[in-house]
Amino acid sequence: MLVHKVHYHTKSKTLDVYFDNQRNVQFSAEFLRVHSPSAEVKGHGSAKLVINKKDIEITNISQVGHYAIKLVFSDGHDNGLYSWQYLYQLAQNQTQMWQDYLAALKQHKAPRDSSIPIKFTP
Repeated sequence: MLVHKVHYHTKSKTLDVYFDNQRNVQFSAEFLRVHSPSAEVKGHGSAKLVINKKDIEITNISQVGHYAIKLVFSDGHDNGLYSWQYLYQLAQNQTQMWQDYLAALKQHKAPRDSSIPIKFTP
């Protein structure tokens, strides 16, 4: 499966991916960041839970050959190549992967939001 084009929407923080079979998919930057194909996220044997990425943005997209794109995120993460095959796999499984991610956050009592609650005392 090849990708025909990608388009990033800075306001909504979503990436449109247009596959050559006429299928179009939209991914949030958060989804792509927490499902990065990098060794840092995939781990060695088991995936690592990535937290605090609700407000993440994609700051740069570059093509790698004819088979992948490299995404740079606002937290500095720039490891992992999103091959056309991996993007298609994400598209096929996006709903279930997102539900699994939200369930894992809940199970670990981990936040999506990067805000740190601050309490002011008089």
